[in-house]
Amino acid sequence: MKICCVSDTHISGGMGKLPQRIYEDFKGCDLILHAGDITSLDVIEDLKLIAPVTAVAGNMDGWDVSERLPEKQILQAGRFRIGLTHGCCRVPGMEERILGYFENDNVDCIVYGHSHQPKVAYVGGVLMVNPGSPTDKTYAPYNSYAVIHVGEELTAEIVRI
Repeated sequence: MKICCVSDTHISGGMGKLPQRIYEDFKGCDLILHAGDITSLDVIEDLKLIAPVTAVAGNMDGWDVSERLPEKQILQAGRFRIGLTHGCCRVPGMEERILGYFENDNVDCIVYGHSHQPKVAYVGGVLMVNPGSPTDKTYAPYNSYAVIHVGEELTAEIVRI
């Protein structure tokens, strides 16, 4: 199973699209995860044309997005449990706060955003995946997304755009 992940797209309704490379690279994904700061549900509708989408609201999402999307989701991917959230507040210590948010959920992986800083690392035995942002390099050296591969093992990689 191939899961493509984005976060922090920050695209206002009718005011732009994701980079063309996202539409090309995400073909063949089994599932797309969006970790918030969508800012327009048009982004989700566009992504749904490629593959099923699971998304959460972020701190920059307006009421129209926040009203329709939860702050936290948990999904089963093969034998693995994946948590999805945006993250919040100050970046230092954010991963530990996110781990606490899922402490009773027995997750193997957490996909999150907020910092715009792409990262794949194990923290406390949980695979933490921040896809970065495909549209905004604020606080990051490059635009990116992530891919999670689900098989006998769970692996993830950052893809630079």
